[in-house]
Amino acid sequence: MVGRLIFRKAERSSVSASALRLSLACWDYDRTRSLSDGRVTPQGIDLVYLTLSPEESFFRMMRFKEFDVAEMSLSSYVLSLDDPQRPFVAIPVFPSRAFRHSGIFVRQGGAVGQPSDLVGKRVGIPEYQLTALVWIRGILEEFYGVPYDSVTYVTGGLEQPGRIEKARVKLPESVSIERAPEGATLSAMLDQGTIDAIYAPRTPSTFGNGRVIRLFPDAASVERDYYQTTGIFPIMHTVAIRRETYERDRWIAKNLQKAFDASLSEVRPAQHDTTALRFSLPWLIAHAEETEAIMGPNPWAYGLSAENRKVLATFLRYSHVQGLASTAWDPAHLFVPESLESFAV
Repeated sequence: MVGRLIFRKAERSSVSASALRLSLACWDYDRTRSLSDGRVTPQGIDLVYLTLSPEESFFRMMRFKEFDVAEMSLSSYVLSLDDPQRPFVAIPVFPSRAFRHSGIFVRQGGAVGQPSDLVGKRVGIPEYQLTALVWIRGILEEFYGVPYDSVTYVTGGLEQPGRIEKARVKLPESVSIERAPEGATLSAMLDQGTIDAIYAPRTPSTFGNGRVIRLFPDAASVERDYYQTTGIFPIMHTVAIRRETYERDRWIAKNLQKAFDASLSEVRPAQHDTTALRFSLPWLIAHAEETEAIMGPNPWAYGLSAENRKVLATFLRYSHVQGLASTAWDPAHLFVPESLESFAV
């Protein structure tokens, strides 16, 4: 290891007095657990790790800028670039990735039996700008002939009424969008048949009741085919820093990036440890081996590699086409310059 990438837990007490105290809001991922429990700490930083669900950390960071650093919806961050204040900067760390074919739900025996049936239908969505939904709309349009503006969107809470957009959006006139009735939830509306489908990153509670099913029954197989065709493992979230925090101490960007990398590096050995399974999955080892046979040894890799650049460019194109981002940004435009270069020995 070149230089002192991290402090180990035993050293932490000796540096806390002089370290810069920063708050980080992030979910409980295996790939960030070494940061949350203190086994890895960014050099020069006393990190206060706040374990919050993505929905909560996104809302509180976007609305109130409560944290120095936070996991952030890629879509919300891209939208923030159009704010004249540019309240956030980001580093190329991607705590969450997910294939999203499995996030489309319909009624058993309803009006939607295949993707093309979605055209002209009413589709429930928690928020138009959600990263998962940008991917779903883009994939449906590009691969299944379902234009993003060919459905009527009904926005509201999946399980609790009254959800609103956390980021300001100004949509094209071709997009038909309405609010769910007061007191209604999307999960119940699909179950009752008042909407025809749901696009959502979270599985509705009514799924599996015999009436609500996935549009793609064997979603995992469809998602594997999508990856093997495109090479894209969709990025959902990045790590954002409040601009004033970054500008006051620009060195924190690279040090945070290095610490996230160090934490990620601990995941693969744990997934392949046959001595005692670290996770409650009986065929964990076989699943890890199958995944790597398809996607390579490090599908979660951070940074702006050619593979990640392709994923980001695809998302940015979708965001622009769907009326969210003002332009189809170049992926490098998203991140602070310190995070895109490294010194060579």
